[in-house]
Amino acid sequence: MAVRAIAWIKEDPLGAEFADVMVEPRRLTATGTAIGSAPVGYRLDYKLETLSNFVTSGLLVTSRGDGWSRRLDLRRTMAGKWRIRASEKGFLALPGPGGDVTDFSDALDCDLGLSPLTNSMPVLRHDLLHGGGPLDYLMAWVSVPDLSVHASRQRYTFVRSTSKGAVVRYESLESKFKADITFDADGLVVDYPGIGRRLPS
Repeated sequence: MAVRAIAWIKEDPLGAEFADVMVEPRRLTATGTAIGSAPVGYRLDYKLETLSNFVTSGLLVTSRGDGWSRRLDLRRTMAGKWRIRASEKGFLALPGPGGDVTDFSDALDCDLGLSPLTNSMPVLRHDLLHGGGPLDYLMAWVSVPDLSVHASRQRYTFVRSTSKGAVVRYESLESKFKADITFDADGLVVDYPGIGRRLPS
């Protein structure tokens, strides 16, 4: 499959994201850039790689703003072990980058905060575009822009088919936030209420 260039606009907090994404049989890779306005203004750049069955193998993220920068290298080995390397420069009044991998040692996926991209992996892995769920997942959730990593328990449920894809319900089992996310036929987000919606090609 060819690389797809996708842009999302974010309204609350204000921001935008652009990604070059390739979805292959059982594998997704992407590079992207996001800008955001809260809790501080920032730019974020990332590279995401998965192995077979859309299981995360690596997420490399850098974020920067006025007088500060941070870097996170989050890896999952083929043996299923998570590893974190993190660094920071300057002052940002938010939690430090990185985290305790034992909190999410059983996770298969990363979840980059405020990004519509990383919702695709569990949906594609379990073919939720065509039915199924509810299915519960443990995620390695990366907070943005501070790049701290936390365990996040989430639930996905097929809602309905659309003419160009499907709607899948997302639920955070900790915050009780939920949203009905519209995906296209490739399993990429078209509209994620509260997070972002895709700009027309």
